[in-house]
This record gives sequence, structure tokens and C-alpha cells, in this order.
Amino acid sequence: MVELNPIDVNEDGALVRNIIWFARALRKSGLPVGPGQVIRAVRAVQAAGFSRREDFFWVLHACFVSKREHHTVFVQVFRLFWRDPQYLEHMISMLSPMVRGVNEEHKAAAAAKRAAEALLDQDQFDLPDLEEEQGTELEIDARTTSTSQERLKTLDFEQMSLSEIAEAKRMLAKLTLPVPPIRTRRMAPKVHGRKPDWRATMRSSMRQGGEITTLNHRAPKERWPDLVVICDISGSMSQYSRMVLHFLHAVSNAKGQGWARVHGFTFGTRLTNITRHMATRDVDAALAAAGSQAQDWEGGTRISDCLHDFNRDWSRRVLSRGAVVLLVTDGLERGDIEQLKREMQRLQLSARRLIWINPLLRFDGFMPRAEGIRTMLPFADTLVAGHNVASLEALADVIANAKDAGDKTRLMAMA
Repeated sequence: MVELNPIDVNEDGALVRNIIWFARALRKSGLPVGPGQVIRAVRAVQAAGFSRREDFFWVLHACFVSKREHHTVFVQVFRLFWRDPQYLEHMISMLSPMVRGVNEEHKAAAAAKRAAEALLDQDQFDLPDLEEEQGTELEIDARTTSTSQERLKTLDFEQMSLSEIAEAKRMLAKLTLPVPPIRTRRMAPKVHGRKPDWRATMRSSMRQGGEITTLNHRAPKERWPDLVVICDISGSMSQYSRMVLHFLHAVSNAKGQGWARVHGFTFGTRLTNITRHMATRDVDAALAAAGSQAQDWEGGTRISDCLHDFNRDWSRRVLSRGAVVLLVTDGLERGDIEQLKREMQRLQLSARRLIWINPLLRFDGFMPRAEGIRTMLPFADTLVAGHNVASLEALADVIANAKDAGDKTRLMAMA
């Protein structure tokens, strides 16, 4: 093993300081970066050199990125910090509101707002000295970056900063998902029931010498349905799935919403049952345990294979009581389309109501052009967007106002 000599801070002080500032920006953006990783990054740059930007990117990537979900944040912070000479203007444009009709609005890429927020946090560290920005003072009015709850409800999860994500999670924890009870064929005594209960009436009359003084009634029994959430955690769905799982945890631990049982499943390249983790009172501990069990976070997606595993292993266990199924996925399937059709048909027939939550509905003029989406669409009873807090509030209205299973909403017109 080759031992590297310590880098002389006085000799390469500018580069070392910038790597330290870059590490602080990553930590502020949510990556678990410590002093040990900073030392390894400095030594790795010393060994690899600083000749090509591409090599420099992957050297720092190897030192600071340990999970798939950290890659997107790293790319955005690196682009703003190292590769873009006008990164201050980019950050200000992302954090400052623009007047509608005067300036053209551009949506920030995924994690770009978090990266800009971290780089502009003057309380944590000083920005690196650049020749074009020497002698200038950057002032940011915090009032221009504040968002009301109404605006936050309509903001896309992918475009939120770290503070906005935290506030959105608190809003999701307060949401409710009420459901109407299911009327069964079994009858039970009821004072204001529509059907007379002749047996109970005769038994009551025998206690009074055979004289009928009151007429007993009965009505169908009511029971609460189960809720089953099947959530796609592939790379294109990771951020939306995390927020939906926060919502699922709130529903699992809420009282008085009517659900008999709440079951949770995640799938990417394989199906994982996370029901027992959702019962944990602490949401962070619950999602951490679910994430450690589901090893395919931000990986590929095999919708048909995972639905096949659910229908084979879990369908009869969790759908036998007429459960409502929430299928959270974008429908971008690369596997066998015929198998996907069979599994979606079986899932719809097994569930009382199949609600498809698709974040792609956030785009105006959405059309089901992908073959997987066109295959799945006829079997969904309702299609709901799940890209922000407002869309999840609308989901509660859809379930609360759902009609009987015999009158299902069809979406064939979109196909």
C-alpha cells in the first residue's frame, strides 16, 4: 500500500480550502460528510491530480457519495460550486421570486434548490474567493424566500428545498384519509333499521305473554375496509415515494379514520413488505427501518414481476376483506407487457377499488404515450397525481366520496 505524504496547506491552500468549503456545502445539503471523508478527498485529489474536471468530479464523488440517493444532490452542488463560473447568479435566481410576465420562469432541477440553499448559507461558512466576485457583497432578503402554506401545497416535491421538505412532511402528518364503512350482507339489530326483525320481535313478545308491544328492526352490518399501499421506489420515483410513505405512516398511526388495517409494500426490482415498520410511532425510525429492509431504493423497476409476487404471495392475505389499493408508480415498465396486463387485471379484480397515484400527471397535457402506462390505465378505477401536498389532499376526497365498487370510474378515454 502506497503511503501519501500530507498535503502542505500553505502550498496548496486554495485547493484544500475549496474542498473543505465544498464538503461543508454537501453536509448542509443533507449528505453525511465528516472530517474523515474530507481528508480522504484531499489525499485522493493529491494522488489523482487536478488536470481534468471529469476525473476531479469522480474522485470527489467516490469520497463523498456512499448511497444512490446522494448522487443527485452531489451533482447539483458540484455543478454550482466548481463547474459553473456564474454559480452565484444561478443560486440567486433559484431562491429569489421573479415577476410573472417580465422574466421567464425556469424550474429548478431536482436537488438544485437544496444545493443553492446550502451554498448561500453564510452562517455556516464563507464562500470561496473568486476573481469575478471579489469586492462584492451578497445580500439576501429572507423575506423573498419565504413560502406560505398555500404555495407549499402546490409546489412539486422534487423542487422543494430541505426546509420546505421538512415543512411538507409536517403538513402530511396532519392530513387525514377518512373512508366510508362497507355495508355487508349480514344483518344486525338496529333501532331505526328498515327491515323488521321478526325473530327478535317474537322473543320479546314471549316475555309479555305473547303480546307484541314493540316491533324490532334490523339493518346490514358495517365494517371498515383495509388500506394497501404498493409504492414504487425506483430512481424516478424515489422522492415522491418518500413523501407518500410519510403520508402512509401518518395514516397508519392515526385514530378515528376508519381503516381496519393498513398494509405497506415497496417495490423496485423486488417486492418488500414494510407493514410492521409503519406501525412504529416515530416516523424517522419507521422509514429508516423500511429503507434498511428495502435494498432496491433508487434502483431499477420491474413492475410486472413485483405485481406478480404481490398477487401470488400477498393478495389473498391482505385483499380478502375488500381492501382499497393505492398503487404509486409512474408506469414506466421495461419488462413483459403481457405479464403486466395480466397482473394488473388480477390486482383490480382482487381489490375493492384500485387507485393509481402517478406523479407524471403533474405535466400539463399529459398523455399515456408509454406502453406500460397504456397497459395499466384500463385497470385503474381512479387516476390521481401525487407530486405535491395538494394532490394527496385530493386523494382523501377521492376515497371519502368513492361510490360502490360496481360503479367504477373508467379512464379509457385517455388511452
